[in-house]
Amino acid sequence: MIAPEPPATVVVPPSDTESRARLRLQSIGWALLAGISAGLLSLPWGLEMAVRSGGCGFFYGLLAFHLQRVDPDDAHLQAGLVGAVCGIRSLALPISLDNGTLEALGLVVLELIQAWLPLIGSAVLLHGTLRFLPASRP
Repeated sequence: MIAPEPPATVVVPPSDTESRARLRLQSIGWALLAGISAGLLSLPWGLEMAVRSGGCGFFYGLLAFHLQRVDPDDAHLQAGLVGAVCGIRSLALPISLDNGTLEALGLVVLELIQAWLPLIGSAVLLHGTLRFLPASRP
């Protein structure tokens, strides 16, 4: 009997350490993209706001990467993650309601917009990158 010839190219699956290193680099890349974009989006409001937003964006990128690995089709969970990180960012705001005046309420709304807008923009950029660059998916 004649044995069939093996295929000309054999695909060797990457080792576990290679795939873990690749995932680690992708995770850091997502975190840096989200952190830098959130920091740049909040830079017009000052350096302190940019650093705070950049830090929250960094952690959002880490969490979003691992959430994408676990359940990529759960949009509600992804939106909840954005809201949770924005809420964490809002905890550091110096909010004071001076006897409930309309001006104080306007300041609260402005501070919330300044805190949430960069992180939401960062999330949109991150998911847009994911859609247009499928190689960046975990």
